[in-house]
Amino acid sequence: PFLVLDREGTLVYFNERAERLIGSTPGELCPLPELEWRQRFSIERLDGSEVADEQTPSATARRERRPVHETLAYMSLDGHRRVLEVTATPLLGRGDDLEGVFLLFWEVV
Repeated sequence: PFLVLDREGTLVYFNERAERLIGSTPGELCPLPELEWRQRFSIERLDGSEVADEQTPSATARRERRPVHETLAYMSLDGHRRVLEVTATPLLGRGDDLEGVFLLFWEVV
């Protein structure tokens, strides 16, 4: 599963495999501003401590313009908790201008 955020953090696309994790389709949900999609999920480290919005892989990739990889627990609004490996990669344009972030997920079984 993967998703794409624009330079402001708006969710602009996710593939069919990500629909199960997100609980919706891109046609129903996108574009979804960052504040709204962050409210749909809480993110924790494996020890149960909360991940602040500015410390998520996507936020770090946008801010530092570098790839970030972490294993985190995502809790959706329906209460379903999933442990996911997450890799966030900044999408850079000319002159290293940030165009967005590509996030790749896989569920840890």
